[in-house]
Formats: sequence, structure tokens, C-alpha cells
Amino acid sequence: MDSETRVRLGAFLAVFVAMALWEVIAPRRPLALGRSWRWPNNLGVTAFNAILLRVLMPGAAVAVAAAGEIKYWGLFNDLPPAIERHLPRAAIFLLSVVLLDLVIYLQHVMFHAVPALWRVHRMHHADLDFDVTTGARFHPLEIAISMVIKVAAVAAIGASPQAVVIFEVVLNATSMFNHGNVRIPLAADRRLRWLLVTPDMHRVHHSVIRAETNSNFGFNLSWWDRAVPRPGRTAARSDAVAAVARRRGRLSARPRVARRTLTGAAIVVTRRAAIGL
Repeated sequence: MDSETRVRLGAFLAVFVAMALWEVIAPRRPLALGRSWRWPNNLGVTAFNAILLRVLMPGAAVAVAAAGEIKYWGLFNDLPPAIERHLPRAAIFLLSVVLLDLVIYLQHVMFHAVPALWRVHRMHHADLDFDVTTGARFHPLEIAISMVIKVAAVAAIGASPQAVVIFEVVLNATSMFNHGNVRIPLAADRRLRWLLVTPDMHRVHHSVIRAETNSNFGFNLSWWDRAVPRPGRTAARSDAVAAVARRRGRLSARPRVARRTLTGAAIVVTRRAAIGL
């Protein structure tokens, strides 16, 4: 097992165990189906996807990043000397990670916007509960397409192998975190979401209401949902959804969308079953 695989597998297992324990100690809501049926299925798909990538494209993104450094592929591997002298390597590393996160965000939007891709991606949304294993439940074809996009992005950006490994570790960790069935104090959640996508923020994306499903696309950084313009953007603000749900205890069983204002932000209130509150 190479060092990249050891790092990624070790990080995955550490975050998964931590999130699973958190879900037991402080769950956000009771699971409808429990773990005994869903977890073997979801984790089985995850293992199959990992094996598939090892067979079809072993270490593809890191290999392209290493080749890019040698052959001067991409933006950061071929900077003008005047800029390179004044741009610290730490800044290039950080910018590489942020740009890769933007690519994955746009990819996620694309998988919702293109009907053929949505048919593949909806396997992720078809999970009948919402917990840490949902964050690793993806169709094998989506995993393969995502890797091709990621490899192209690595080559275009000129990301270093180290930046690619760190990005993939962080992406996997935040995907498990923001799909976690964990309770976070509302005040802490409100602060966290200025930087990261929190579970209450991402849960809205798993709504059965189309306007909410087509919102809150971020997996890692929460900025993109605020910064990237999209036609028909909904003002789904899940901090307010969480606040309303906690105040009312239970939301109406009728599917409805009600717009209100809370702390100056437009919000969407949905039925309990739609957003998994």
C-alpha cells in the first residue's frame, strides 16, 4: 500500500469512526430505517467504488499533478517569474485547494442540471435516511466521471501532488461531516457555516422539493453557494430552517414552502419529512 493510500484510508477511517460515535452520542434526529440495512449497502458501494478507482485509475490525480510539475502543466506550474517571486508557496498550495473545491462545486451543479447526469447522481439522493454513510454513497459511474473532471482540473490548475492529496482528504472528511446525523448547537452552526458546509445546511439539499434540492450545492466551503450566480437561485437558508424547526418542534406534515425573514435573511420552511428534521 503506497503512502497516498495509507494517508487517505487512515483519514477516512478516523473521520468515519468519529462521526459515527458523534451520531450515537448526539443524533440530530432518529433514523427512520436504522443502520443494520442501510450501512452495509452504503459502505459496500463505497468499497466497490474505491476498488474500481484502484483498478481503472490508480492514483490518477496525484500522478497527473506530479507529471505537471515536471512538464510545467497548468497555471501554477508556469507562472511568470515576476509573479512567482512574490507568491509564497503556501499561498499557491491554498489557492490550489480552493480552486479544486470550486471545480467540485460546479461539477455538483452540473450533475443536477444535466438530466442524464442527474439520473446517475440521484442514487446519492435516494438514500432513505441521512447520516455519515450518505456522504460516501455515490454511483460508480459518477465516481469515474468525477475523477476524470478532477484530473483535468489538476492539470489545468497546476496543483501540486501534496495539494491534491490534502484536498481529497478534506473533501472526503467534509462530505462525511455535512451528511452527519449530528446535533450542533445553533449558535456554533451559524458561525461554522460562514466557512464550512454544516449538516443542517446541506440537509436542505436533500429535500424532496426541487427548489431546495437545487440549492446548497457545496460539500466543503460554503462560500460558493453565496458567490456563484445561478439562474433561478432559491434563497434556501438552512440556519433559519433549523431555528424554526427547533422552535416549533415539528413542522407541518403538509408539503409547503413559506418565505419569512429571520435575522435579515430569506428562508425556506419545508415539511419535516422533506428535509429530515
